[in-house]
Amino acid sequence: MMFRFDSLQDFLLMGGHGPYVWSSYIISIAVMLWLVASPLRRRRKLLADVVRQQRREAMRQLDAASAAGLATENRE
Repeated sequence: MMFRFDSLQDFLLMGGHGPYVWSSYIISIAVMLWLVASPLRRRRKLLADVVRQQRREAMRQLDAASAAGLATENRE
C-alpha cells in the first residue's frame, strides 16, 4: 500500500496548506452541526411555549368557571 504522505505530521501540514484545509473542515463541520441543532433547539422552545400557553389558558378557564359558580351561588 502506498501513501502520499511520509508521516502523520506531513499529512497534517499538507505541504504548508494544512492550516487552511483543516480549518475549512472544522468550520464546515461546525456549520453543519449548527444547521442540525438550531431547528431542534427552536422546536423544543416552541413546544415549551405552546405547553405554557395551554396551561395558562386552562387556568383562565378554570378561574372563569369558578367565578361564574360563585356568582350563581351568591344569587341564591
